[in-house]
Amino acid sequence: MLIVQRRLTHYRVPFFERLRGEMKRRGVELVLAHGDPTTTEASKRDEGELPWAYRLGTRYLLGGRVCWQPFSSLAQNSDLVILTHENKLLCNLWAQYRLAGPRVALWGHGANLQGSSTSWRERFKRRTALQADWWFGYTELSRALILGNGFPAGRITVVDNAIDTLTLRKQCEAVLPEQLSAWRRQLGSAGNRIGVFLGSLYGEKRIDFLLDAASKIRARVPDFELVIVGTGPESGKVEAFCATNAWARYLGPLIGEQKAQVLALAHVMLNPGLVGLGILDSFVCQVPLVTTDCGLHSPEIAYLENGRNGAMTRDVMAEYVDVVVSLLVDGEYRAQLVAGCAASASRYTIDNMAHRFADGIMECLARPVHRSVS
Repeated sequence: MLIVQRRLTHYRVPFFERLRGEMKRRGVELVLAHGDPTTTEASKRDEGELPWAYRLGTRYLLGGRVCWQPFSSLAQNSDLVILTHENKLLCNLWAQYRLAGPRVALWGHGANLQGSSTSWRERFKRRTALQADWWFGYTELSRALILGNGFPAGRITVVDNAIDTLTLRKQCEAVLPEQLSAWRRQLGSAGNRIGVFLGSLYGEKRIDFLLDAASKIRARVPDFELVIVGTGPESGKVEAFCATNAWARYLGPLIGEQKAQVLALAHVMLNPGLVGLGILDSFVCQVPLVTTDCGLHSPEIAYLENGRNGAMTRDVMAEYVDVVVSLLVDGEYRAQLVAGCAASASRYTIDNMAHRFADGIMECLARPVHRSVS
């Protein structure tokens, strides 16, 4: 079987290693092929490497809106080809509509959750979503979107998209009291009621809402403090806010042990905007996340169970502030969400993702080709 990725990111490497081992145990050879990132993507320095993967020749056209990345020689020798569902990938159309013999599966969100559902791009995407023998959806939210396109329920596998959280878990468990004391001294904090924002600072994260909410929370909880971790286009806005509010601190980007230590200080994670895989940080470090139903989230928002492992309010400032204040002052409520975070951390792992993906592959291989090929 062949999996084709437009590019290989570092956070996918552990997953593909585990999936390869899982498929080998089931008697199936996994072949992975990937291309090169765009110039903008390359500047992020987030590429991954696998010595056993094939590198595809890659050409970007029309300012990166179209990608030519041929993989026909690998596909024709496969029983199953799994493709990411992106409009820009021209060679996918050949595999979906012209490649006879192998089964062809799609892997993805099910839709562009930050785009307009009425745009021509989304209409085209919904049409091509049906030209597959199987679907691997990121989460249960993806399943609903795929079903909404008219794809049969019996040919969908939800993989519960995840990244490797084992290192972060170990780092959280290794945090020492003296390290927390050192952070409190550095922050000038008593550490009584700390809310943390962790993520990139850009429009979809709704930084204005975050800062306004923090001010309102502080007015009701006098010892509340805000710590913001991350970087991005709106970092200047955060710096200006912290410069005039002594109870708010901006730490810039943190990784590894420093990130785990700051999370260990926090009582609640604040993110009123787009939530994606960062929700796993909340689960692993057992810091309940509070967000809003803002319509911007990635598929991983499906992991949030309101009132069990986190909280989602309507997109109303007063409601958001009320829930955060409750978490800060009600120990029993917070303990309930912390327990839910711990349970969810055990479920959403790359090992479980690899098992679910492998189960879907075996089911797909057991079925005939369903697509019509011209």
